[in-house]
Amino acid sequence: MDLSAQRRHLRTGAMYDDTTDELVQARERAVLATDAYNTAFGRPADARLALLRELVDQAGENAHFEPTFRCEFGDGIRLGDNFYANFDCVMLDGGGITIGDDVLLGPRVGIYTSNHALDPRERAAGACYARPVRIGDGVWIGGGVTVNPGVTIGDGAVIGSGSVVTRDVPARTVAAGNPARVLREITAADRTGYLDGVPG
Repeated sequence: MDLSAQRRHLRTGAMYDDTTDELVQARERAVLATDAYNTAFGRPADARLALLRELVDQAGENAHFEPTFRCEFGDGIRLGDNFYANFDCVMLDGGGITIGDDVLLGPRVGIYTSNHALDPRERAAGACYARPVRIGDGVWIGGGVTVNPGVTIGDGAVIGSGSVVTRDVPARTVAAGNPARVLREITAADRTGYLDGVPG
């Protein structure tokens, strides 16, 4: 995908002007595209997936958002296969959001790559920066979780409901809290036996 100079600049992590016409228009296009996707709920899955693929940079097989879904630009989002997000997912994707296969998001999850300048004068002038968020394969993020800029969540991790993720979460761990901290590893003892005898 061909990104303009301003959007390439914001992907570097440098400060950028959030108020430029280019970025305002890109956000307007994303609102219209997410409206089309959200209102297509109930149509055949392949038709909705085609709309999603027009909006985001990459959407694997069986990628699905329950309405309503909102994003900042769309082209910064890469979704793996069997991705599912429950109601009211919000993604500020200026810095890039990469999500692996078999990922579940609970309701009202927010993934934010962008942040405003701390200095009030710079903030009033539109100064922002963005850091990428990466979520591995097999991750489950509970309802009401906030994922902050620059965070990586490792494969198979579980994030407890209501958590605020401010730093990386290692693979195959359970993390929760504000700020989220690792509570324990996920082990074979966590298997319930559900798959015993299940075909496939």
